[in-house]
Amino acid sequence: MLDETKTGLDTVEGGPQLSGKSTDSSGGKMDDPDGHPSVIALLSQFGDAVSGHRVFAGTQHVVWIDSACNLEILRWLREQQDHQYDMISDITAVDYGAGRPIEVVYQLFSTVYKRALRVRCKLPLDGLEIDSIVELWSAANWLEREVYDLFGVTFRKHPDLRRILMPHDYEEGHPLRKDFPLRGRFSRAEQTRRALDQSVEHSYIAEEMDLGRDPQQATPIIGTKDGDE
Repeated sequence: MLDETKTGLDTVEGGPQLSGKSTDSSGGKMDDPDGHPSVIALLSQFGDAVSGHRVFAGTQHVVWIDSACNLEILRWLREQQDHQYDMISDITAVDYGAGRPIEVVYQLFSTVYKRALRVRCKLPLDGLEIDSIVELWSAANWLEREVYDLFGVTFRKHPDLRRILMPHDYEEGHPLRKDFPLRGRFSRAEQTRRALDQSVEHSYIAEEMDLGRDPQQATPIIGTKDGDE
């Protein structure tokens, strides 16, 4: 229950709170695997490495797999003749908070069979590592970088694992984690100071600086120290 004496942004300062109802991956409903050919095949081919299956929104089949087998299983789904998931439309992650595992989520689609499948892997908070799948789908490159940036998941053997949305030297952590303060880990004054102290090079990678064009900078105001001639 919220404290009724708090007003304005007081509740924001307190950060996210757990609701009375637990929210985790147990949503959806149990369903007969016969409703999806790939689910049947996964259970037959990989056995205990497939730990769960549920259906969401009536038609979205979701399977949970052992994170240690993600590359092997996803490769099989992509290359096996009867499935051919040749498209990965999204990779994201979910943090349920309260110390529960973070789940990496793969959204697959077969353009051959017009069939979708969602694959999820649970990662403990003290072991946020999983194999990269860039070698299977090149589109996974930037998607994995986004999950790394915002959730702190490391993708082993990723060809260029670095932040993609936050600055490369961002020190406040991973903004989509449940334990991340809504206003950031630094005070507003410290955030402002760091922003004003940034050099032009901070916003450009080396390749961009070598293109031969002058970096975009704020135009000095006449009468100021930098604008005086």
